[in-house]
Amino acid sequence: MIICKVTGSIVSTIKNPNFEGKKLMIVQPLDFDGSDTGDAFLALDTVSAGVGDRVLINKEGGSARIIFDNSEIPVQAVIVAVIDEIDLSPASDSGKKEI
Repeated sequence: MIICKVTGSIVSTIKNPNFEGKKLMIVQPLDFDGSDTGDAFLALDTVSAGVGDRVLINKEGGSARIIFDNSEIPVQAVIVAVIDEIDLSPASDSGKKEI
């Protein structure tokens, strides 16, 4: 799983039939401090994420295909959650880290 920020979306009138009705988003991996890390990539959205949202990405092709119950879909990365907050504090500390 990877934490990312949605930076854009892809619009296509002609696409693989397995992508019909699905949103393809551009995501940028983030460090825990919220800094960009690595290269942006594409992910199929399953949670109605929008530009600017922090999201959790499943970037395992086989697992991504299981999410769609489709062994033919050409996908490697899937947005599986929108992140509200991340808590990096020890269990005894109630402070939260916002990225």
